[in-house]
Amino acid sequence: MVDKKDVEEVLNLIRPSLQADGGDVALVDVEADGTVVVELQGACKGCPMSQMTLANGVERILKERIPEVLRVVPAGA
Repeated sequence: MVDKKDVEEVLNLIRPSLQADGGDVALVDVEADGTVVVELQGACKGCPMSQMTLANGVERILKERIPEVLRVVPAGA
């Protein structure tokens, strides 16, 4: 099972890059199946590149640092 605290720590490493572009990311939930639910905020929320940011940035880094993470999805998806 994925530890929510571990996910928050990794998101804190990613956050400065997103904030530099006027955005942010918030952890919504960590599901038992290894799915991490996040909400992109600020400039990231409406950005046309947000899906790429989620997949190539947030998801890639979370999977590298926490192998139990299987996927990252946006809240409401």
